[in-house]
Amino acid sequence: MTSTLSRVPSDRLLRGGLDTTRRRSHLPTRLRPADLLRITDQCVADVLDGMHDALLPTEWDPVHRWATRIHTDNDVDVWLISWTPGESTELHDHAGSLGALTVLSGSLREYHWTGDDLAVRILGEGDQAAFPLGWVHDVMRNPPPADAAPADAEMSPVTLSVHAYSPPLTAMSYYDVTEDGALRRTRTELTDQPE
Repeated sequence: MTSTLSRVPSDRLLRGGLDTTRRRSHLPTRLRPADLLRITDQCVADVLDGMHDALLPTEWDPVHRWATRIHTDNDVDVWLISWTPGESTELHDHAGSLGALTVLSGSLREYHWTGDDLAVRILGEGDQAAFPLGWVHDVMRNPPPADAAPADAEMSPVTLSVHAYSPPLTAMSYYDVTEDGALRRTRTELTDQPE
């Protein structure tokens, strides 16, 4: 899917003095995690300013996650993703891509592999996270607090986040944590869809 943002030159997305002509030999991309964070932050502002209203569904699916690509070029893919209760991405990596996200609304819970076990962090509205090469995580909508009134839990706003991947995604690997506390890859899939 191509959007109006796809026609915006990359230098607009990468504004802020980024020198994209310099290659970094240890990374598969000329963008750094800080660049991806800046891109997701700018795209969140663009969504809030209504630049992508035509891409939004008329009604949000309460059961299944939804995603749309809001920008793509040779360096980066940017996605707007909705999150629903109880649905997670599974424990995965982004193969040879760096990643970053900014939470636009709601709250996300991320479980990430530390090398010994899974650690958790909560990302609320406006929070950002970057994912270096080899980052293995599972992301889901953070449930409302147990003491939230039932009406508050049912009326919670749509949870949305903007994700950027560089280079654009081509594959993802999925993992399980074994009984002895090791990480085991279960499958790798070719994809151009975000998780």
